[in-house]
Amino acid sequence: MRSERTDVQVRPGVAADLDALTDLYNHYVRETPITFDTDVFTSGQRRPWLLSHPEDGPHRLMVATDTDSQVILGYATSSAFRAKPAYATSVEVTVYVAPDAGRRGIGTLLYEALFSALAGEDLHRAYAGIALPNEGSVRLHERFGFRHVGTYREVGRKFGRYWDVAWYEKELPH
Repeated sequence: MRSERTDVQVRPGVAADLDALTDLYNHYVRETPITFDTDVFTSGQRRPWLLSHPEDGPHRLMVATDTDSQVILGYATSSAFRAKPAYATSVEVTVYVAPDAGRRGIGTLLYEALFSALAGEDLHRAYAGIALPNEGSVRLHERFGFRHVGTYREVGRKFGRYWDVAWYEKELPH
């Protein structure tokens, strides 16, 4: 999938992306409360995560790259919502955009590609947890039809303070 308006290509993630994806994620670990991980990862530590997102099935990894340079601008995933079998038709989704690639529509392109890829899967709901405040992420999810279903107050502690997480859900077409 390629977007003329942003010179961005969106494709499934592959093993060769691992180092760049790890670097991108580690930015958010080090600099933001967007993820509640507190220690950075090596590529080797992130390899099982990458392998848990094959090119087919309900757990996907979509990567946005600059069309010319092939630099990774962001990624979106659908992952298991919970480990118990009855949750199999639910996924948790997330988007991470490179800090210098914001406001280019990368998150929108990634979610368009992700939800298109998931359309044929046996899925019922998608969930997203958003550490607050994060107006950009709230707007993105609402634009994709997610609705707020609740907020866990002060559920995570990072950078010496507590953070709320708002939970959003979206019905997926069968």
